[in-house]
Amino acid sequence: MKILLLGSGGREHALALAMAPHADVLIAVPGNPGIAQIENAQCLDGDILDGGAMEQIAREHEVDLVVIGPEAPLVAGVSDDLRAAGFAVFGPGGEAARLEGSKAFAKEIMALAEVPTAMAHICTTREQVDEALQMFPAPYVVKDDGLAAGKGVVVTGDLEEARDHAYACLEAGSSVLIEEYLDGQEISLLCVCDGRTVIPLEPAQDFKRLKDGNEGPNTGGMGAYSPLPWAPEGLVEETLDRVAYPVIRQMERMGTPFIGILYVGLALTSRGIRVIEFNVRFGDPETQAVLPRLRTPLPEVLLAAATGRLEHLPPLEWDPGAVVTVVLASEGYPGRLRIGVPVECEADDVQAGTTMEDGQIVSCGGRVLCVRGYGDTVAEAREDAYARIRPFDGAQYRTDIAAGV
Repeated sequence: MKILLLGSGGREHALALAMAPHADVLIAVPGNPGIAQIENAQCLDGDILDGGAMEQIAREHEVDLVVIGPEAPLVAGVSDDLRAAGFAVFGPGGEAARLEGSKAFAKEIMALAEVPTAMAHICTTREQVDEALQMFPAPYVVKDDGLAAGKGVVVTGDLEEARDHAYACLEAGSSVLIEEYLDGQEISLLCVCDGRTVIPLEPAQDFKRLKDGNEGPNTGGMGAYSPLPWAPEGLVEETLDRVAYPVIRQMERMGTPFIGILYVGLALTSRGIRVIEFNVRFGDPETQAVLPRLRTPLPEVLLAAATGRLEHLPPLEWDPGAVVTVVLASEGYPGRLRIGVPVECEADDVQAGTTMEDGQIVSCGGRVLCVRGYGDTVAEAREDAYARIRPFDGAQYRTDIAAGV
């Protein structure tokens, strides 16, 4: 099988590591230094937001499957261009990708599908923001309606901070959601969809805040682990019945079938499960923790989804062990970054914000590296992960990922 993978981050490196052993050739655009080191992989330059250019690469290399990693090309409709050209594509079309591209649209779909979620007000003016903030008690939850790379959400007990973030979203030309705060543990469930059938991957938990103890600003994710030994029995089945299938059926009724990953971010509240958010692609860093446990060849799963054959796929097989990931971020992240710092990478480290300069891997983004640990239990995997860390100069990382599990 020849696979074309679009993207350059840690999610894409994790996907490449999982797919390459089961592929003849893996082509990544643009890829990263970690992907380039995979024996049967090659990285090509290209603009992944340009559907025509991606179609040309797919034709030149006669690929059997296209896997789109990041959200931006999905929202831009690159999947639509490639499907129209006759390629099997894993990733939703532009209309379906609005589930992540617009939080307001996601709320509309959840309302139509009767999916449990937080109460919210969609605001387009400062006056509406001020009114909405008075309707919910602290902590305040303020979300940029559009794409924000996981950093468009502020959860704070400070009314002024909440108001300032909402105003900033409006000034940037985006509407803003003011939501009720959802208590309880958070869970990420990645669901593989082919438009009608849904197959869940193993659940994971990620850590959004920058600092230990869930302090500091929200980030794209500072670590994750899987499995979740504390998760309630029947949680995955309940999520499929009450969330994933209702959403997929609603999208099908609207003529926008959802083909790809439906990332369900859940809160286990005192009132039951509630959806925090949807993403339309593999989560980062959850993917780095979940995929190493998957024994079923990943390309088979993604191709079955891309061609509408998930119902014929045998049950997925999983390693019973655990994986813990710890993200090393650049100094200054998630604000102004210090980049160009030499980075030492081990063979199984997942590279994200890295590039090559004069034969040396250096940092070029916010989240630079994801270190993975393995064990029979989460505690063993956690110990292994922290033993593997080789911090680069100025690296930020949490010391409490999966602590106490």
